[in-house]
Amino acid sequence: MNSIHDLGGMDGFGPVEPEPNEPPFHQPWEGRVLAMQRALGFTGTWTIDESRASIEALDPVTYLTSSYYEKWFRGVAHRVLAHGLVDADEIAAGRALRPGKKLKRTLTPADVPGLKRGTYERPAAAAARFAAGDRVHTRNLNPATHTRLPRYARDKTGTVEAVRGCHVYPDAAAIGAGEQPQWLYTVVFAARELWGDDADPALTISIEAFEPYLEPA
Repeated sequence: MNSIHDLGGMDGFGPVEPEPNEPPFHQPWEGRVLAMQRALGFTGTWTIDESRASIEALDPVTYLTSSYYEKWFRGVAHRVLAHGLVDADEIAAGRALRPGKKLKRTLTPADVPGLKRGTYERPAAAAARFAAGDRVHTRNLNPATHTRLPRYARDKTGTVEAVRGCHVYPDAAAIGAGEQPQWLYTVVFAARELWGDDADPALTISIEAFEPYLEPA
């Protein structure tokens, strides 16, 4: 998706300044947002890619002025409304105003110790198109919906470093179009291919790229 969330390679935002001894949460509400994210994700109502897409859909001003967990909270609010789990008046009231919808499953205290991210690898419908060492060119995509191909790496030529298996295709899963598994590759680019002649000639950048993003170079 071509929106403000795709900050990779953009100038003007200043240096990254890590906070010394940064705590997991700066405020108690941030921990509650994480808990809501995990509990709602456990229900299977939406995919992880739908979660990402709901944050990407924030308007630029909101995105740039919101903290990390504020973005998560706004994404959760968007999804529960979109899936009809709550109504806007309930969010405004801060409490349920009518009986909730039945979910596929709910998270219980007994489930919490075993929580872990699921696997997204899937059986392949066909052989991988590329192999390690192949030269490839990324497509010049400009989707209106979610994609894992960053803008800075579009319409560029690189080399396949490794084949990472066949996985759920985020571009499809994010819009409710099913898993549509695709082969995933690590592709390496010279810095100058991405950033121009002023880039460090000794630097390389690698990304994980799904097969629909790639063409033979």
